[in-house]
Amino acid sequence: MMNVSTEQDEYWMAQAITLATEAEALGEVPVGAIIVLDDKIIGRGFNRSIVDSDPSAHAEILAIRDAAKYIDNYRIVNATLYVTLEPCPMCAGAIVHGRIKRVVYGASDQKTGAAGSVMDLLRHAALNHKVDVNSGCMETICSAQISNFFKMRRKQIKAKRMADKARADQTL
Repeated sequence: MMNVSTEQDEYWMAQAITLATEAEALGEVPVGAIIVLDDKIIGRGFNRSIVDSDPSAHAEILAIRDAAKYIDNYRIVNATLYVTLEPCPMCAGAIVHGRIKRVVYGASDQKTGAAGSVMDLLRHAALNHKVDVNSGCMETICSAQISNFFKMRRKQIKAKRMADKARADQTL
């Protein structure tokens, strides 16, 4: 796994970060993804699992669907996927099946990362397609975006619990 990011990678990752911000505005975990082919964005996605009531509506899956429609082909060869968080096993499977050439991600996912952190499905020896992986592109920004979201979410949950307790105490 390479931790080398170029100016071009950072340019495209900034686009994915913008999409992650859109997800966050909807109350979703802030993950954004874009697919680039020949220096052009052909697919975009951000997490929509909650708003769409769809466990498969991850940023990568939506970007892959968008790109496949754009090129009118389920194989997205020679493309690069930029995503703010390391892909999970479901997304890694879609990346392999879509024959995406390269994945560049920002923050590692120590719980479900399938591009090298927990497991490495993108370069698994038994699979017929191997993906080039670059990790850590704009990692500080991507990690902070995710961490801040979950800190805020925990505060909201705690505040709700306290408000519910106060209401229950008032009814006694």
